[in-house]
Amino acid sequence: MRTIDDFNFKEKKVLIRVDFNVPLEKGRVTDTTRIKSAVPTILKIIKDGGACILMSHLGRPNGFEDQFSLIQIKSELDKILKIETKFCTDCVGPMAEEMSQQLLMGEVLLLENLRFYSEETKGDEDFSKKLSQHASCYVNDAFGTAHRAHASTTVVAKYFENKFFGKLLEKEVLALKKVMSNGASPILAVLGGSKISSKIPIIENIIDKVDDIIIGGGMSFTFIKALGGKIGSSIHEDSMTEKALSILEFAEQKNTKIHLPVDVVCAKEFKEGAESKIFAIDSISDEYEGLDSGPKSLEKFKKIIMSSKTILWNGPVGVFELESFSKGTQEIGTAIAESTKSGAFSLVGGGDSVAAVKKFKLENEVSYVSTGGGAMLESLEGKILPGIGALKK
Repeated sequence: MRTIDDFNFKEKKVLIRVDFNVPLEKGRVTDTTRIKSAVPTILKIIKDGGACILMSHLGRPNGFEDQFSLIQIKSELDKILKIETKFCTDCVGPMAEEMSQQLLMGEVLLLENLRFYSEETKGDEDFSKKLSQHASCYVNDAFGTAHRAHASTTVVAKYFENKFFGKLLEKEVLALKKVMSNGASPILAVLGGSKISSKIPIIENIIDKVDDIIIGGGMSFTFIKALGGKIGSSIHEDSMTEKALSILEFAEQKNTKIHLPVDVVCAKEFKEGAESKIFAIDSISDEYEGLDSGPKSLEKFKKIIMSSKTILWNGPVGVFELESFSKGTQEIGTAIAESTKSGAFSLVGGGDSVAAVKKFKLENEVSYVSTGGGAMLESLEGKILPGIGALKK
């Protein structure tokens, strides 16, 4: 892995793929996490005496659309970097090339939204070559899009001899490696969410790499039904019951312990404030559905979390978006934070898990919060991400 710390960028212009796909409200950035994550890479290059040309996508525009213009994040970027950045209203073409050519060392240029061009997502060769003409070095620091073989994330890298992992991308790769290959034992994976089908590739890939797997949330009901339990009207996938049984059997062969909930908080209605009742997870009345982990399950899960040295958390263990059914996810997050404080390494990834740690203000209490949902999931499935593979060629 060739990182930016392996190179001096003095007098070099550097094309950096960042991930500034941030949430906006009335043209204002409402979450600056992704912008702040890019700062260490940008400042390292500036400190070396180089210049930065930043490229990113924002949303899913259909051609040039003002509501998706990156000009909206410029003021926030300037404030965070403490640098007056330059902005180009295009990302390729004569004007964009001229601005990058005239860029002085120590300066930062932000290019317009890459996805204003359909060639970006198509991984178009000609578009990639045009992007490459902005600079003599390339850095990918956008883990959130590393699983896409797009022009700016993958194809453009072939035009550079000097190409590097940015500091954020490096941190993401090392955090995943710590869980998947060199983490301290016992290693625990906490997997939640609604569907087992979306997590099967992850379970099958990690089952011989971890010591324990906690399965919570909606996906647990498919396992319970497969084992003959009564799950009421709880969410489940009938087509996956055989697969659930085969996973349990595979885990037993690998000496990996799978831990399922033993009780669950249920309600007759899926809504805030619905009257709730606790059932044993395999004995839920027909008119009730499981919406959160029960107290006995949480007690069981917390003991496992506190005895683990390496923890991966992907997916909530209840409908945490509703206050009435958020206790389970919050308590799991708090237990992971406590285990981290006691010396465990904890990695949180996947959109809902990240949303949960932010909601419960735990993002600074765990070891690492991944910035890439889809990229994180594909990494856990054992796939080589195109954006990472391109940097190694």
